[in-house]
Amino acid sequence: MKKDSTLNMTVGSPAKLLTLFALPMLLGNIFQQAYNLTDSIVVGKFLGANSLAAIGATGSVTFLFFSISNGIGSGCGIVTSQLFGAGNKDKVRQSIANSAYIMFLASLIMATAAYLLAPYVLLWMQTPAEVYPESLTYIRMSCIGVPLIVVYNYSASMLRALGDSRTPLYFLIFSCILNIFIDILFVRFLGMGVFGAALATVISQMIAGSGCLIFALCRNPYFKLTKEDWKLNPRILKRSIQIGLPLAMQWSMISISTMGLQSFVNTFGPTTMAAYTSVARVESLLHQPFSSMSNALSTYSGQNYGANKTDRIRKGVLQGGLMAGIFALVLLLAFIFFNRNIISIFIDDPDVIAIGGKALILSGIFCPFLVLIYVTRGTLNGIGDATFSFINGTVEIIFRIALPRLLFLIPGLGMWSIWLGNGLTWGISSLFCVLRYKGWMRKRSASNVSLLEQKTPPLLESHEDQQESKT
Repeated sequence: MKKDSTLNMTVGSPAKLLTLFALPMLLGNIFQQAYNLTDSIVVGKFLGANSLAAIGATGSVTFLFFSISNGIGSGCGIVTSQLFGAGNKDKVRQSIANSAYIMFLASLIMATAAYLLAPYVLLWMQTPAEVYPESLTYIRMSCIGVPLIVVYNYSASMLRALGDSRTPLYFLIFSCILNIFIDILFVRFLGMGVFGAALATVISQMIAGSGCLIFALCRNPYFKLTKEDWKLNPRILKRSIQIGLPLAMQWSMISISTMGLQSFVNTFGPTTMAAYTSVARVESLLHQPFSSMSNALSTYSGQNYGANKTDRIRKGVLQGGLMAGIFALVLLLAFIFFNRNIISIFIDDPDVIAIGGKALILSGIFCPFLVLIYVTRGTLNGIGDATFSFINGTVEIIFRIALPRLLFLIPGLGMWSIWLGNGLTWGISSLFCVLRYKGWMRKRSASNVSLLEQKTPPLLESHEDQQESKT
């Protein structure tokens, strides 16, 4: 890796570049999962079942509120990667500076909204009275910390846009380890309850974010910002929001669809709920390699889109899809032969293991659709296809909620409508993703526009800028 820690993905082997970029992100995602599990483990061990249920009830809610700031952050990262690929160093620095304004403003708005709306959302979800107070405490503390947590998200998204996926990983690992010790200190020894668990997460991520930002400021030349770079750039601000808001809406709708599916699962009783939870935990891990490849393709396609290298985008999609497809095949074989062993890691109940084992096989069968979704979604996000994000989110929320309920009407299908409906939702969503990607490729191949000659993507450069560059 270069001394300044950036990675130019517009030259070299696509497969090698994607692997170099995706592996650190995969490790980071795995540590992020461990991060998310730490609170549950510590609270469950030291505070009991009700407290564990209290923080468990907030998962989809906090994800819903975080979606806006995270989506905007992704939009900022995509714009920065496109400018980096176009080789416009001045605009890259301007994008990094303007992204700070957008992300921190979005985090303040969402933190305020989450704090005020949390009680109503928990009541709408029919949160049991015995866990409601702790759920409200946990979610409010987590949401208050959003502006602090966004320091890490900002630093990581900008560094990844420049091809550096390792530095955010190092600070995330440090943060994860730190969170374990602070969690135990606050919950076990200081008796701070679920408030302490949430506070520990905020503190550890704030420290990681500060360290990551300081590193970027000291080591990355693109973070050497001048007073001129900090001036508001309306076109960069507009483009970042145009890309980021649909991404935020997509993730928000996915979160709402998950909440809707959970309400359907609850109608089948505790055994099916336990099986669904166990399978969901496994699925959250199996999504990580696909998600990492998707994020790698987002940066890769963003840079190559900025450099007007459509053929390299196509090659990256094919090679990245092949690598993800091989992993999907390995997962299917593992689920076929070791499904019960995998579920037994989470629970000893034989009925739950039997249901969960069969459900894992169903998930494995539908895994190829996940490959198509993540590969094409990452690519389309990288080129800034904001409309697609909204379409994809709409498809997910409609079919994930409706399909299981419709399938349940088929005699004898019963609880299996849950996993069959979820898998078919992946299939339908992947069809929309592939059609959208192919449509863009056809349109792009027929276009004679040269982004390299323009220096920046068209939506980031006005006619006046182009006249200035010519003179």
